Amino acid sequence: MSPIFAVIDIKMDPDIFRLGSFVLAWHGLLTAIGVAVGVWVGARFARRRGISEDEIYNIAVVLVIGGIIGARGLFVLEHLKDFIDRPQDIPRVDAGGISIYGALIGGTFATLAYTLWRRLPKARVADACALGGIVGMAVGRIGDVINGEHWSRTTDLPWAVRYTHPNTMGQGEPVHPAVAYEMIGDFLVLLILLFVWRRSQREGYVFWTWVFLYGAMRFGVSFMRVDNLVWMGLRTAQIVALVAMASAIVGFYLLSRQKGLTRAERRRRARLGQL
Repeated sequence: MSPIFAVIDIKMDPDIFRLGSFVLAWHGLLTAIGVAVGVWVGARFARRRGISEDEIYNIAVVLVIGGIIGARGLFVLEHLKDFIDRPQDIPRVDAGGISIYGALIGGTFATLAYTLWRRLPKARVADACALGGIVGMAVGRIGDVINGEHWSRTTDLPWAVRYTHPNTMGQGEPVHPAVAYEMIGDFLVLLILLFVWRRSQREGYVFWTWVFLYGAMRFGVSFMRVDNLVWMGLRTAQIVALVAMASAIVGFYLLSRQKGLTRAERRRRARLGQL
């Protein structure tokens, strides 16, 4: 397909440097930066809701470990045939190959387990983690834009991108910048979450809003990707997104049956800077 306008060529080497079998890629570096930024943002919001400093960083460690395990685990399950003959590559996260939805699922359940164990306010923790998580994902997607790992549909739109570096994983033809769409979507979701954080009278609404909006955004963006179809013309991420959106609807319903914050409590939190 020939583009109508000039294509945006991405000429960057996806690898920063190699040392023996070790490869430091932009994808890995920006993922790490995204995790650090996400933890910092989530910690700031958690402090404003009265979560102690020690617990904040304990949660961060648990969330990151759970996220890494989930991210690699779901990717391996999605590409199981590629690992049957080389199981030694399963833990090689440094070589690329992670699932953002796997990270969200793994991090969420690891954090839930920790909050149950420590008897922490789950909804408050979840709200702060949602705000940190969406920022971290947006930063991490910059690495995906550079390395072209996620293949997309060809297009003749003026913002089509083409990966031209010989080390890139890109397709070499003009395609939709699908991961850039998702990065922009992440920032739009963040704006909505900040509004909900300020206005909601029920703890947990930020978290379920994040689950629903990210699921809806990812469901739509995935049509621009060329991932394997697994069921009824849908990709794995789209199936997970539908389950997530359905879970969010249930979460909203359960929250609607709870009492919201009283006016006195909202004024008290506003004075303390917790809203």
